Amino acid sequence: MILMGTERLVVDAMLGSLARKLRIFGFDAVYFREGSDSELLRMALSERRVLLTSDRALSERARARGAPCLLIEGSSDRERLEALWSSARASGVELSPGPSRCAVCGTVLEPLKRADVRGLVPERVAASHRVYFRCPGCDKLYWKGGHWTRLRKLSSIVVRR
Repeated sequence: MILMGTERLVVDAMLGSLARKLRIFGFDAVYFREGSDSELLRMALSERRVLLTSDRALSERARARGAPCLLIEGSSDRERLEALWSSARASGVELSPGPSRCAVCGTVLEPLKRADVRGLVPERVAASHRVYFRCPGCDKLYWKGGHWTRLRKLSSIVVRR
């Protein structure tokens, strides 16, 4: 299976944390929280998305139905990201991130300035950060807080590929 330049993913319910990280790193990753495996496979096929799962049986069913699928192993986000790139490489799937997306809804984020968020974030946050991002889909606000260092370390797995 060779899919060039694919970045449309559907992530099964067991990989919610991975789905959120992939969105932040710029992937169109639908998180399929509820529904049957058959519905999940139908979505992957109809929307031409690569299925990410840690369920071996589901992975085999997907392949049998012609749905592109990557089996993700590991228990930490780091292990799962490494497994994703390893599985993608072995399957000929090229993953290319786009702009950062909302971790909650997956909409592409838009940059904001400090003046744009006054009154919307705590004063200590407004005083210590200059760059912000807003999700036009759900209005969630993001800034480079303490979690940013951890995310940057994880993103190195994506960037160095």
